[in-house]
Amino acid sequence: MKKTVFLLSTLALLTACNQESKAPAKPAPPSVQATLVPQTPPTDSWVGKWIGVEGLHLTIAKDDSIGRGHYLLTMQYGLDADAAGTFKGEAAEDGIAFTRPDGPQQLRAGDGAATGLKWLADKKNCLIVATGEGYCR
Repeated sequence: MKKTVFLLSTLALLTACNQESKAPAKPAPPSVQATLVPQTPPTDSWVGKWIGVEGLHLTIAKDDSIGRGHYLLTMQYGLDADAAGTFKGEAAEDGIAFTRPDGPQQLRAGDGAATGLKWLADKKNCLIVATGEGYCR
């Protein structure tokens, strides 16, 4: 009889321990949440006007209507009149991803030498789309 009671109580304890808790998980405190997701993406520091060569330019503005990490890129990216426009961009791991008529692009930080343009070679604060297309401050 004692064995039966012992086995039943052990079984009840094991069953109780094996069930998942039904209580919802508590969110992390605000101080911890702030360290998990940056309040402002690093690309927010790129907002403003950037100058290229031969009249090329780029202006980055936050697109607050969509949310954090979204941008409007207004650019003259080629010498022809149709190589200009405003494009929606989104913060990505290495910069700002956007799409324009010549395909998907990635705007990334670099220096003047990385632009591949001798007129910008001595600049330190630049954004590069591709070799031969860069904008600096």
